[in-house]
Amino acid sequence: MGGLFGVISKQKCITDLFYGTDYHSHLGTRRGGMVTWNLSGNFSRAIHNLENSHFRTKFEEDLHKFDGLSGIGVISDTDAQPIIINSHLGKFAISTVGKINNIPQLEQEILANGKNFTELSSGSTNPTELTALLITDGKDYTEGVKIAQDKIKGSCTFLLLNKDGIIASRDKFGRTPLVIGKKDGSYAVASETCSFSNLGFEEEYYIGPGEVVLITAEGYTQLVPPGKKLQICSFLWVYYGYPTSIYEKINVDDVRFSLGHALGSKDKTDLDVSSAIPDSGTCMAIGFASGKRIPYRCAIVKYTPTWPRSFMPSDQSIRNLVAKMKLIPNKSLIREKKIAFCDDSIVRGTQLKDNAKTLLSFGAKEVHIRISCPPLVYPCEFINFSASRSPLELITRRFILEKEGAHNKNLDKYSDSNTPEYREMVDYIKNDLKLSSLCFNSVEDLVNAVGLPKESICTHCFDGTSYGG
Repeated sequence: MGGLFGVISKQKCITDLFYGTDYHSHLGTRRGGMVTWNLSGNFSRAIHNLENSHFRTKFEEDLHKFDGLSGIGVISDTDAQPIIINSHLGKFAISTVGKINNIPQLEQEILANGKNFTELSSGSTNPTELTALLITDGKDYTEGVKIAQDKIKGSCTFLLLNKDGIIASRDKFGRTPLVIGKKDGSYAVASETCSFSNLGFEEEYYIGPGEVVLITAEGYTQLVPPGKKLQICSFLWVYYGYPTSIYEKINVDDVRFSLGHALGSKDKTDLDVSSAIPDSGTCMAIGFASGKRIPYRCAIVKYTPTWPRSFMPSDQSIRNLVAKMKLIPNKSLIREKKIAFCDDSIVRGTQLKDNAKTLLSFGAKEVHIRISCPPLVYPCEFINFSASRSPLELITRRFILEKEGAHNKNLDKYSDSNTPEYREMVDYIKNDLKLSSLCFNSVEDLVNAVGLPKESICTHCFDGTSYGG
């Protein structure tokens, strides 16, 4: 998915920038980057590959070259960034998160206007450079940002750094968050508010959908007012967000607890304990235990000394092995127990199937899986939140293909928890994964747990609904 962090201060900002960006590492595993506007009037930048190491270890040796009072950082699951541009608007650096769906059309338009692309991402146009070139079509930064947001289909949230400050632009429909934080002498802007606490920042302002704000060390000024339509990604609360983070003034842990409690309070299965597939299932499992009125125990523990985060090798078999090696079952808590294991979601089902097999081999009497969100029936069209390249990587679509003869037929029926088609699909997944039982939360339960109106939450991956391009 990716995450952004920026800071502007009356003193050198590199310490806050370094740690603030690092606090977004759970959002991506491919590239990390930082850039500052230095006291000499030039940019300093560093970009590193994060596929086999951590942000901090890669960037610690670079810190001495950053002496500026303002900077932006990014964790990216797509392209190498930030990039630096010299244009008629002046010099600026930019980082983006999102998913631009009309890159080929915009690429041809830009080339037809006599502009050139210099950055490539795996042989394709770099979406961050594309965004930057769209901005340079404006007579000033404000007009340029509006041009970019109007032309981009999909989503694009970005931070732009120049000599005057940081321009923060949230996606037109607010699918990804941006929040401003404040402390004495400094302002920060971040995708994740979990980056604020240990750096001394307090949440100051939640940037609205399509809103553009100029941030300086003295404060912030609205350049473009927020739009009226919001479609923030519900999967932020389900999986991607850090438990201490807050979106639209709604805490991630609170939502996950509510999702678990809702499922637990309705559960009629005879169960001994609630546990979790760590980490994103933990908050939900505690809520499930509360709703079901059974104990919560750590029947599976993540081995954090050497597996503190999820590395994402390109080879799926290696990814499955990594996922297995990180998790250690606690045999004494498993043996002869009927256990409800809570997890955030089921995508392919491969890792969960392996987990269930391992738990049974260690003596679990029954393995019941409880999922905090509804089944994933539609690939995301708006955010790069998944490594999936095809709908058939979803276990739901594989069943629909087997049942209907086409993976995209009658999807509305399989997305509705009240239909026999939905129940048959869930039963298929249960049997395929060799589970004792399987339950998902409904879209309604998810909406209730978040607490925003349905029309303000993107639930496209569950029910195919969303608006905007």
